[in-house]
Amino acid sequence: MCWSATADLSAGVGIAAVGLASVISAARRPFDVPLAALPLLLGAHQIIEAAVWYSEGGAGPATLAWAVIALPLLAVWVPAAVLCAAPPSARRRLLVPLAVGAATGAALAHALATRTVTAEIRGHTMGYSLGLPHPELIVLGYLFATIGSLLLSGDRGLVLFGVLVGVAAAMSFTLWRQEYISTWCASAALCSLVLLSWIGRRRPATPRPSGVPGGGRSSEDGTSRSGRGPCG
Repeated sequence: MCWSATADLSAGVGIAAVGLASVISAARRPFDVPLAALPLLLGAHQIIEAAVWYSEGGAGPATLAWAVIALPLLAVWVPAAVLCAAPPSARRRLLVPLAVGAATGAALAHALATRTVTAEIRGHTMGYSLGLPHPELIVLGYLFATIGSLLLSGDRGLVLFGVLVGVAAAMSFTLWRQEYISTWCASAALCSLVLLSWIGRRRPATPRPSGVPGGGRSSEDGTSRSGRGPCG
């Protein structure tokens, strides 16, 4: 979320451009592509919110599209993408935030299907209302699925990225609650640049020569990724 339609549109285009660069860079390591595509999704999210601003809130298609991305989709996308990119040693524990994200996403999708989400301009912020049942439990599940999966990834770069996302989200949420100004878009832009940097430092996945025990893709720390991972 940004503080105006123009800011949302500009941030969305910029973040989507970073996302495109991330996906191109991740082509060397196909199992990184879902995580690299996250800024593309966030950029589209900001552009959609610009449409919400232009329609002055309400319960139109743009508001619903914004909520679908922000709530059920990200709750599942992030832990699934982290599972794809994480080292093999972390995959088993990452099934936990993925399962929590799937359950949280299902609850949010059901709420969107049975309730009406509305948007309201509040000064320099946009407020959304859905009337979720047990909101505290859903928020905890959402945070564990998204930020928790990064912290449990077993990759130092992703752990630091998770810390940054958590701090940025807390600061943005504090400012938003005060209805002073919404800075989610600035946080998304910063996190997208950090993710692009992480993708750029990843080495290409190269198979071991045939006949070498443990043949398969080699991970960033030099360990082997034998067999097919959860993303192929």
